[in-house]
Amino acid sequence: MSTFTAIIDTDIHPGIPNERLLEYLSEPWRTRLAGGNRSVGTLGYWNPVGVNRVDAVTEDGERVESDPAALARYLLDEYELSYGILNPGATLHLAVSPEADYANALMSATNDVLIHEWLPHDPRYRASLSVYANDPALAVAEIERVGEHPGFVEVYLPSAARLPDGQRFFHPIFEAAQAYDLPVAIHPGAEGVGLSGPPTAAGYPTSYLEWHTGLMGSYIAHLTSMVTEGVFAKYPKLQFVLIEAGVSWLPPFLWRLDKNWKALRMTTPWVDRLPSEIVRDHVLLTTQPIEEPENPAHLHAILEMFDAAHMLMFATDYPHWDGDMPDFAARAFPKALRNRIMYETACELYGLPKGEA
Repeated sequence: MSTFTAIIDTDIHPGIPNERLLEYLSEPWRTRLAGGNRSVGTLGYWNPVGVNRVDAVTEDGERVESDPAALARYLLDEYELSYGILNPGATLHLAVSPEADYANALMSATNDVLIHEWLPHDPRYRASLSVYANDPALAVAEIERVGEHPGFVEVYLPSAARLPDGQRFFHPIFEAAQAYDLPVAIHPGAEGVGLSGPPTAAGYPTSYLEWHTGLMGSYIAHLTSMVTEGVFAKYPKLQFVLIEAGVSWLPPFLWRLDKNWKALRMTTPWVDRLPSEIVRDHVLLTTQPIEEPENPAHLHAILEMFDAAHMLMFATDYPHWDGDMPDFAARAFPKALRNRIMYETACELYGLPKGEA
């Protein structure tokens, strides 16, 4: 702990049981969920170690992430976290459901559970606000409904999508997010589900290994779209957070985008400076799953190729199988960057009081 002052975890996945949503649902959605139907599922790829860690259980055998008290004890207390941002995983799949009204109702109920049952439990909790992006009117209405709640620190979208995020279809969401001073974050996990179409440009992978390895392809597509469609020129205060995509792909992607822009800038006249400069000012990434080259110096070299001190934020992805705990992750970063990555950048982005958990 000597090389950084505190820790903010920007990606924690609470497990919210279906029965906790029922209280916040109106009919006919309550009856439908009580009957066992959640609309969309997954592609069914097999992970031999399981999506969630098998050891994330209490002494009584209950899942840690399903209870706000247990999560605070076993994660926030254990690792001395100043804050932890709750990102409900189930809403990522709901966000690409073709059934807009039911999915929106479940996502709204999830936001209510966070408001009434999670955020009041511990002052260190913050949360992402889930919205149904495939109907921007519904998404904007949800932002307007709960976006002023101090516990919500960003708008939460899946990286799985049927359109690149920068297209004008989504601009009302960005306008509302900017109006409420909320960053927009995207998170993987639903690629290939529902409305999102094939999870890769080449189609459907045949294994979890293949699917999981290629998830950064969605991020490259969305980030290219956000820059070239002029989103950050139209919404100059908007911040865009790329959760759980790794970091090593970013520098060569930006080199390619800058080079192409220099030759083709007439096709995007609203992009009035190098795309890499726009990304530096508006885009942040989370660390997990941090790349682990055999030679740690190679990762350090990658971190020197972009403004990691102001663009990179620590995340555990708890309780998922490939999560990175603070003691492990901090060792991967150069000492000069640790405080920025582990704490300060997230503190600034989300407007969190320093030293006042």
